[in-house]
Amino acid sequence: MTGNREILKLFRSLHRTRQEVFKNDLRTLEAARLKINEEFKKNKEETSSGRTAELIKIGSDVEAILRTSVVQGVRVNPDRMLLILRKGLQLNDLSFTDSPTKKS
Repeated sequence: MTGNREILKLFRSLHRTRQEVFKNDLRTLEAARLKINEEFKKNKEETSSGRTAELIKIGSDVEAILRTSVVQGVRVNPDRMLLILRKGLQLNDLSFTDSPTKKS
């Protein structure tokens, strides 16, 4: 039963994360909802505890990546995008420049 409880917890967590990460982007919210549901449905008959643990780990990793690494961008004009930053994003490796330089 712990496995089923863990699976349900992950399912809910992924959906909450998608709602936060893709807030106000109806097309992406729907695509993410369909993909989450599809993956869980595809693996609902899995009985191997090893495989179930592997799938839970993959789902948890996906949730963490969505929560900490995905940034929404909204085009404000043809040359500019507004990045929408959320609490919890890991921006340590973020590098951005308005004028890219050529590599030699």
